[in-house]
Amino acid sequence: MSKIQDDNKLYSFLRPYVDYHVRKAFRRYKVVGYDKIPQNAACIFGANHTNTLMDALVLLCMNHEKKVFIARGDIFKKPTVAKIMFFLRILPIYRIRDGFKSVKDNNAEIIDKAADVVHDEVKLFLYPEAAHRTKHSLRQLSKGIFHIALKANNDFGHEKPVYLVPTGIEYGDYFRYRSTALVTFGEPINVTEYVNNHKDENEAVILNNLREMFTERLSSLISFIPDNEENYEAIWEMTKIKSGLKGGLDERLENNQKTIKEILEWKEKEPEKAKEKFEKVDKFIKKRKKKGISVTSVTKKNIFGTVLWKTLVALLGLPYYIASAVANLPIWLVTKILKNSFKDKAWGNTVSFGVEFVLHPILTTLCIVLTFCFLPWKVATISTLLFYPSYMYFVDFGEFLRRWISDVKWMFNKKLKI
Repeated sequence: MSKIQDDNKLYSFLRPYVDYHVRKAFRRYKVVGYDKIPQNAACIFGANHTNTLMDALVLLCMNHEKKVFIARGDIFKKPTVAKIMFFLRILPIYRIRDGFKSVKDNNAEIIDKAADVVHDEVKLFLYPEAAHRTKHSLRQLSKGIFHIALKANNDFGHEKPVYLVPTGIEYGDYFRYRSTALVTFGEPINVTEYVNNHKDENEAVILNNLREMFTERLSSLISFIPDNEENYEAIWEMTKIKSGLKGGLDERLENNQKTIKEILEWKEKEPEKAKEKFEKVDKFIKKRKKKGISVTSVTKKNIFGTVLWKTLVALLGLPYYIASAVANLPIWLVTKILKNSFKDKAWGNTVSFGVEFVLHPILTTLCIVLTFCFLPWKVATISTLLFYPSYMYFVDFGEFLRRWISDVKWMFNKKLKI
């Protein structure tokens, strides 16, 4: 019987194409801490889950190594879908909400398969929050990842050590296509060593201790605001304004973490002042959003100068933007229609990626065929070279125009202050 981690020629053929389009989905993409991952060991990775399918794709494309993912079991109900998921190297895991019978009948076998994956030193990725959420926080981690780790250690921990590797994914924006993505690997937990040093404790205690350690390490890899924080929106607004958007992706993360820590410490020391400040910030957020002003505009120190140079760039770039919009009408129109069909807006980036992934190569092929059939080869070559990057330009310049308009609004709304 074939294993999910076995080599597959079709999968290997398609991987570079997928990885290329995932990288295109972000203006900037960076991986930090990969050197921390143990070699010649069984590694199980647990990541925060905020951006639906994109969370798996940003981890898949970081290198060409073989990877297996685990996803929620309810999407595997139809046999055809289950086969596709197997081809994509995705295993199901069932939750209590899927029914006790599903958990009882299926999870033991899945845990065995997952342990076999890491035994073969194939990287296994899970999302222990068990559900996605566009929030800089963490739900309580489910026990599945720790059951797999303990099962693997019990089966072959004497052969090779088993590690749990915390993996943080930080996005510049959860909802905007062509934003930024930062993947950070934290200090691994040597499960084999931990179990050997705590032989006097039962499995339930060990599991809970591992979960506590892993939660702490994972939360240190993202812009983390405690899940029970009632002033979440105000704290995140203050963080974005104070930290700004300058520097590298890892530098931004570090600034966010520092700012959040300072705000939470200040709140604890001066709760009354903090409460008053948070109320003002909440009112500011409502007014800002009502007027269509981006928080990025609020961070600008010289707003007049910013608007001036952006106006010049907007005028210069507008002709190609309009041409790009016309040329890529099928892509952005289909994307908009599909996005509007999803109640959960977190699927927006996944939809944008999927439509570009399918339609852009088709349109590019049509462009090449039609231009070379009906135009001189020099004109056809130039047209093709201009068309290929046009969709990325359309998205990026569209975001530039949105922020330019926001800057103009902010410049003329001087009374809108925190």
